Amino acid sequence: MAHFPAIEVPKWTLSLLNNLYEIERKLALHGDPGNAGRNVEKMKDAFMSEGIFYEDPMGQPFRETRTDLEAAISGSGTENLVVADVIKPIIRVQWGHAESSRVVQKGIVVVQSKEGGV
Repeated sequence: MAHFPAIEVPKWTLSLLNNLYEIERKLALHGDPGNAGRNVEKMKDAFMSEGIFYEDPMGQPFRETRTDLEAAISGSGTENLVVADVIKPIIRVQWGHAESSRVVQKGIVVVQSKEGGV
C-alpha cells in the first residue's frame, strides 16, 4: 500500500469553504434574487484553481465502508441508507492527476433509510 504525504490545509481555508457551502445551500433553499450565486461560483472557481473543492454528498447512498463521511443515523431503519442532511461537506484537494483527489475534511452527515424504494 502506497504511503501518501499528509496534506496540510489551513484551518481558515476549511472554515471559508464550509461557510461557502452553507451560503450556497441557503441560496438554493430560499432563492437568489440578488444573483449572489454568481459570486459563490466565482469563489468556488478561485479555490478550484488552487486545487481545493468541496463535494455535497446530499442524497448519495451511504455504506459503513465509506471513509469520506462521518454519519449519524436518523430513524429506526438501517437498510438502504442515503444522506438526508449535510452538516459539513466533504473537502478535497486535487492530487496528481486532475481526476484524483484526497479528502482533507470528512463530510459530517445525517443518514436515513430510503423510504419505499424512492
